[in-house]
Amino acid sequence: MSWNQQQRWDQSSSQQPSFVSADIRDARVSSFLSKVYAWMFAGLLITAVIAFGVASTPALVEAVVVNRMVFWIIVIAQLGLVFYLSARVQKVAPATAAGLFLVYSALVGVTSSVVLLVFTGVSIAQTFIITAGMFGATAVFGTVTKRSLAGLGHFMFMGLIGLILASIVGFLWNSGPLQFVISVVGVLVFTGLTAWDAQRLKQLAVALPDGGVGSYAVVGALSLYLDFINLFFFLLRFMGNRRD
Repeated sequence: MSWNQQQRWDQSSSQQPSFVSADIRDARVSSFLSKVYAWMFAGLLITAVIAFGVASTPALVEAVVVNRMVFWIIVIAQLGLVFYLSARVQKVAPATAAGLFLVYSALVGVTSSVVLLVFTGVSIAQTFIITAGMFGATAVFGTVTKRSLAGLGHFMFMGLIGLILASIVGFLWNSGPLQFVISVVGVLVFTGLTAWDAQRLKQLAVALPDGGVGSYAVVGALSLYLDFINLFFFLLRFMGNRRD
């Protein structure tokens, strides 16, 4: 989630209408969150299908995984789509946002196919189940808690910046203990971000005028999708068993 998007969501939450009845508010929240999680699950499904498709096709592995230039072009394209959607959430058409999100999910599937080639299927399945349980419990907590998680969210956002810097160092300096620390911190950061994003999405559902969704449901799904996929990858780094 970009910093500009966070500011916009903070402003929307502060403008929450006081005259909305409890029934209307609950219906608005339920409708909005159902769209958010539906898009998120669709993205995860596309990522999984594409990842398995690429990993099981030697020609595709050779073309997009072994070829480092193509691989990094795809990674850069992913980052570009995230920044574009976050920055244009108020202007981009819902259909365009949805299409870009699905393209992003497919690109993540391409790069994630490496995971299927490195780790055993059993460890991937086990890690996915654990990730789903952690994500679900944390998202529910963020949605139902009455306590503001704004402080936690900003702390985790700063932790994310530190995590990115540490990952760059870890990429240049391959140290086992450092990689373990990065993985543990990554799990903590994205667990906290999941709770924060879940609460913010609930607040946003009420703040949107007349329950208007626009592209916010898709961008909200993107935020939770990123929380889930990164939590999965960091858990897999120290829980997964590599192939012989």
